[in-house]
Amino acid sequence: MKICILLPYKENFSSEYAGAVSIFIKDTILKSKHKNQTTVYGLTKFKQNFLKKYVNLSLENKSIFQSSSNLYVENFIKDKKVCNANIIEIHNRPNYVKKILSIKKPKKILFFHNDPLNMSGSRTVKERLYLITNLDKILFNSEWCKNKFLENIPKIFHKIDKLDVVYQSTNKTNINIKKKKKIISFVGKLNHAKGYDLFAIAIVKILNKFPKWTANVVGDEPREKIIVKHPRINLMGFQTHKKVLDIFAETSISVVCSRWNEPFGRTSLEASSRGCAVIISNKGGLPETTSDALILKELTAAKLYKSIEKLILDKNLRTSLQKRSLKNFYLTNEFISKKIDIIRSNLFEQPIKKINQENIKILHITNFNERHNGRLFYNTGRRINNGFVRLNHSVLTISDRDIISYHRSLKDMDGSKKLNLKLLETISNYVPDLIVFGHVDLIHLDTLKFIKTYYPKTKMTQWFLDKMDSSWIKNKKRFVDKINLMDCSFCTTSPSELQFERASKVYYIPNPADISFETLKCYKKDNQINDLFFAMSHGVHRGILKKGKFDKRAVFIQDLKDKNPNIKFDLYGLDNKQPIWSDDYKIALSKSKMALNLSQGKPSKFYSSDRIAQLVANGILTFIDARTKLNKLFKNDEVVFYNSIDDLTKKIDFYLNNKTLRNKIAKRGKEKYLKHLNSTKVASYIVNKSMNFQNKEKFIWE
Repeated sequence: MKICILLPYKENFSSEYAGAVSIFIKDTILKSKHKNQTTVYGLTKFKQNFLKKYVNLSLENKSIFQSSSNLYVENFIKDKKVCNANIIEIHNRPNYVKKILSIKKPKKILFFHNDPLNMSGSRTVKERLYLITNLDKILFNSEWCKNKFLENIPKIFHKIDKLDVVYQSTNKTNINIKKKKKIISFVGKLNHAKGYDLFAIAIVKILNKFPKWTANVVGDEPREKIIVKHPRINLMGFQTHKKVLDIFAETSISVVCSRWNEPFGRTSLEASSRGCAVIISNKGGLPETTSDALILKELTAAKLYKSIEKLILDKNLRTSLQKRSLKNFYLTNEFISKKIDIIRSNLFEQPIKKINQENIKILHITNFNERHNGRLFYNTGRRINNGFVRLNHSVLTISDRDIISYHRSLKDMDGSKKLNLKLLETISNYVPDLIVFGHVDLIHLDTLKFIKTYYPKTKMTQWFLDKMDSSWIKNKKRFVDKINLMDCSFCTTSPSELQFERASKVYYIPNPADISFETLKCYKKDNQINDLFFAMSHGVHRGILKKGKFDKRAVFIQDLKDKNPNIKFDLYGLDNKQPIWSDDYKIALSKSKMALNLSQGKPSKFYSSDRIAQLVANGILTFIDARTKLNKLFKNDEVVFYNSIDDLTKKIDFYLNNKTLRNKIAKRGKEKYLKHLNSTKVASYIVNKSMNFQNKEKFIWE
C-alpha cells in the first residue's frame, strides 16, 4: 500500500521545534506496517527531518501573484508518487481538499488536529458537508473535535462510517514512581490561552509555602510576555520533544490549565504516560487525554492553587494518581498506529464486515397498520418481523404508511419528507447491519443512494408480495425502481416468470405462516355450518367494498356456485358482503369445512397472496389452482390441487363426503406449513441471502 502524507504548509517536520502534528505523524509511521511505503510531504527550513522518506516541496517558481499555500498543494499534486498512491492523507488543512480531489485514483483521508470551526475550508456547514460527501474518511483527534465538526450538521450524518476518532499517542516506558522528584511542571506556550498567567500566580504561592518543591516551565511565547520570577522556578524555554518526555519522567505533578478548548491536549497525554499526577482544565478534548486526573471544573488561580496543594499534602492521593496514570495509559504509538493501519486497510481492501451471524441489527420498514386499531394486525410484515425476533436479532421497526398518514401537511402533501427524514435519523441513531423494506413506495431513491454512500457496510433488501406479471406492470415498477440499490430482493412469484436482469439478485419467498397467528386447528372442528370458505379484502384500508370496483374472481365464484347449487358457501368481499379481518376472519374460517385459495389474475408460478398461509396453516383443507405449480412445496396429501373449475367441482363434492380424509389432509398441510414455511424460516432466508451468510439448513422452496 503506497501512502502519501501532506503536512500543513510550513509545518516543521524536524526535531528542531516540532509541533504536535509532526510528532504524531512521525511516531505513528515508525510503528506502521506500511512505514516503508509511506512518504511525507512538507516544507521546512530545518535540515534534521524526522524520516528519510520526506519530500520538501519547493516554492522556487512562485510568482508574486501566487499564494504560497496554493503552490505548495499544486506541487504536491504534480509529484508522480502522489498520483500513483493508494491513499493520500491530508493533515489539518481542509482547504487543501478541493485541489487534491482532482487526483482520482487514491483514497483521501483528512485528519483534524484542531477545532474545525476555526479552520479555512470547514468553518461553514456547507464546507463540512462537502468534506463528508467527497472524502473517503475524516479523522479527529478527539470526540470534542468531532462534535465541533458536526455542529449544526443534520443528525443523519452524525454516525456515518466516514467519521472516526484517532487520539494522539506517545511511547510507553517503565517509570519508577518512587524516584519521582518534588517537581511541578508546566509545558506549553506561555500565554493567556494556555492559562500560564493562572499557573504563575498559583505556583509562586505554592513554592513559598512548600520550600522542598520546585517548578519547571517549558516553552516560550515571543508574542506575549507573562513575567513570573521565583528562585525555584526553572524557566527552561523551548525543549525538544525527547527532552520534554525526560522532564515528565522526573515530574511528580503536571499542570495543564488551558483556557481555550484544547482539541486534544498532547501535554497531559505525555505527562500521564510518564506517571505524573495530572491537573487539567475541563476544556475541549483535555478530559479525553487521561482517565486519571484532577479536573478543574472552575478555572481560577485560587482553584489551581488548591488542587496543587491537595496533591502535595496528600501523598497517597498523589501516588495513587501517578500509578493509575501509568497503569491505565493505553494510547501508545503501537496502539494508535495499528488503528490507523486498520482504517487504511478498510479503505484500500474494503473487507467484508465481520458480523455475529447469530445477532445482527435489523431495521424493518413496512406497513404495520397501526392506524387500524388491530383490524389488520395479522399481516405478513408482522409475520416476517416475528421471524427476525425469533432468530434473536435486534429489530427496530418503522411503519411507513402510518407515518405518512400522521404527518401529511401543506408543506409535505404525501408525508414522504417526514418519512425519509425519520428513516435517515433512525439509521444515524441505530446504525443497522440490515435494512429491510416491505412494500415501501415513498422512500425516495435519493434517500437510498444516501444510505448506500454513507453507510456502505449496511445492507439493504426488499420484499414484495403482490403480483408482478404482465397484468400488473405498476406493481413490477414499484419493485424494479429500487432493485439496483438493493443487495437482495424477494418476491412471492418465481423470479424466472418475471424476467429480471441477472444481476438483480431476486429470490422467491413463500408467504410465511406464524405460529402465534395461525392458531386454529380447523380439522378438529365438528358441526361446521358451511362447506366452502372464500374471502377477498377488496379495499383493505377502507374496510368496506369499493363501489364500482370489479374483480374477475367474482365471475369464477359465481360459476362455481352455479355448478354446485347444493354447496353452502361462506363468501366475503363479494356479493355485497363486506370483507372481514382479524379474529372475525378466524371465527368465520373455523365455521367452514374447506377453503378456496384463489388469487387475482392469471395463475403465475409459485404466486399466491398471503391467503394461502391463513388457510393452510390454520388447518383447513385448501383447494389451490395447479397452474401455480405450488406442488413443488406441497404434496397432494397436504393440499388439494385442481386443474379446472369442473375438476374443482368434483373435488369439492368428493372431500365434502370424506370427512376423515379431508381432515387428514388439512392436518398434514398445517404441519407442513408451520414446520417448513414459517416466519422464522422465511426471515432466516432473507437475512442469509442479504448478509451473504451461509445457510445452515435447506429451504424447501430453493
